[in-house]
Amino acid sequence: MSEGLRQRWQSSNEAYLTAELRRIEQALVRHRMPAAQSEAAADAAAAPPALDRAAHEQQLAGIAADMPAPPALLVLRELYDLSPFEVDVLLLCAGFECSAAIQAACVQRSSGLAYPSFGLALSALEQGHFSALISGGPLRRERLIRFTAGQSITSSTLRIDERVLCYLLGLPSIDPLLRPLLREVAVPAQLVPSQQALVARARALALVELEKGDEQAAIWLCGPDAIARRAVAAKVAGELNLTLYALRATDIPQNPGEREELLAVWEREQLLSPIALLLCYGDGDSPETLQAARAWLELAAGLVLVTSREVARAGERPIIRLDVPRPSRDEQVELWRSALGDAAAPLDAAIEQMASQFQLGMSGILTASAHALGKEPASGAALGQTLWAACRDQVRPRLDELAQRIVSSATWKDLVLPEAQESSLRKLVAHQRHQSTVYHRWGFARTGSRGLGVTALFVGQSGTGKTLAAEVIAHALELDLYRIDLSQIISKYIGETEKNLRRVFDAAEEGGAVLLFDEADAIFGKRTEVKDSHDRYANIEISYLLQRMETYQGVSILTSNMRSALDSAFIRRLRFIVHFPFPDVQQRAELWRRALPSQAPQSGLSPEKLARLTVAGGHIRNIALGAAFLAAEEAQPLAMRHMLQAARSEYAKLERPITEAEIGGWV
Repeated sequence: MSEGLRQRWQSSNEAYLTAELRRIEQALVRHRMPAAQSEAAADAAAAPPALDRAAHEQQLAGIAADMPAPPALLVLRELYDLSPFEVDVLLLCAGFECSAAIQAACVQRSSGLAYPSFGLALSALEQGHFSALISGGPLRRERLIRFTAGQSITSSTLRIDERVLCYLLGLPSIDPLLRPLLREVAVPAQLVPSQQALVARARALALVELEKGDEQAAIWLCGPDAIARRAVAAKVAGELNLTLYALRATDIPQNPGEREELLAVWEREQLLSPIALLLCYGDGDSPETLQAARAWLELAAGLVLVTSREVARAGERPIIRLDVPRPSRDEQVELWRSALGDAAAPLDAAIEQMASQFQLGMSGILTASAHALGKEPASGAALGQTLWAACRDQVRPRLDELAQRIVSSATWKDLVLPEAQESSLRKLVAHQRHQSTVYHRWGFARTGSRGLGVTALFVGQSGTGKTLAAEVIAHALELDLYRIDLSQIISKYIGETEKNLRRVFDAAEEGGAVLLFDEADAIFGKRTEVKDSHDRYANIEISYLLQRMETYQGVSILTSNMRSALDSAFIRRLRFIVHFPFPDVQQRAELWRRALPSQAPQSGLSPEKLARLTVAGGHIRNIALGAAFLAAEEAQPLAMRHMLQAARSEYAKLERPITEAEIGGWV
């Protein structure tokens, strides 16, 4: 309904309701006249004239005929099949809330208090019947009016429900019980073509379900992008001329009585308003929350859409599953160009690179573009760097909840490795950097979507630089590095490990982050012969990891001290295997030089002598740092004697003896 028609309907609806309230007022005044007059002043001529019923009905019919939609009172009467007396009781309660004359006419003779009661309605209004206020009648069953306890049913106070009063007055509203729990979902201005095609399909299915009346199936929207799922749901509801309200599963009462009350209110709400419900599941919902949501879903009336990563148990209600896709790479390119406008022209290469690296939806692309364009004008290259950083900012929050972000400025010059190993690492970076060219511009991705990411295994003793190499790679690619905390991932409960890993990969796919599985053999170990249920589920976890690693299009790096401990299926799927050897004397000397900052005060330090210690880079840094603190405590320059003390402490941790050949001639 247009705004003009809406205003016209509002004005006529008020006129219709006012005419009906005047009828109720006259009936109340006529009922009170004999008692209000003293015997001396009694005069039949003083009573208001009897209502001309035919003229009144003709007036109402004229108002209704000129309205673009039926008046609210008539709709309510038809919805709940109200008798004439039940309609009048509703009008009596509504009039008491908004008419001073009706309030004055509702003064109770027994108490002198003003309030509408069933006894007053039976006495003053026509066609009265006691069944109007039984608990199974529509007035009480549908919560149109409410009782305030009194001495008897006839003397109890009647109150119209606030939501029903707003409906009669034509005022847009949501029931006060629902208002804190529901959030209106705005209809997106546009969707990408693949999502719009899904909207058309969902709309057709929803129309079929709406025609059923009862036993409607819930339309379940699944997929990794929660924002896209909500946008599709809102678009479906918008094309059906329904306002969509979201209800989180965690907000559904777990108490059956409270849930039943809320369901009844919702059922009334969707009858009174053109609305639909979007039930939103979360990834970490508890079993109690899922049970309450399932009970709600079984009984909720009207069109119900559901959104979650995967379908959960829905009880006895039938469901229709639809998968909401992320925008494809080509769709992302078009979204970037549209969002950037004229600024997109010199950024074609950067846009293609961002579309290949990040899997942002429409809202993420619009936000990143607005952030970049909102800064001071810059050249194309600078704008591209700002956009890249804005994309990283968009995807960080989800991963920060699941893994540890390692912030590093390490570069290639910080690595001390043989030429072959460094060459392999540089090739790894090139594979990821040129994905857009090879997979999309040259068409190599057309043969399948599996194995498009870069997976590498770094093997070597502790401290040989595996984690540092991962930091260098992330810095070179301008991507975030996340170390996966296996203690938070692995669970003793069946299915929980896979769920945790799914959340990590889903979040990482959005931003193409570099994932570092440190000490990977703890979770990527060999599958075993199935001897009991634990073996079977452990093998399922490993198989799930194999599948996700093949479909992940970012960089995943596994580190291990023992290559032989890894499952052979993982080895086959690895694109790079880099062995980090124990550093020789020359490499250890270089590591010592890099471990000692030039600004640190030094006295007689010899990297060549220090290189005689048979320890890897990680231990070298520990010794240098420990010695620095010893020197700072003495307020002296860093000297070999400090190094000797720190080296002895480090060797004690390693439970190794320090030999004279290693430290001879130090002090």
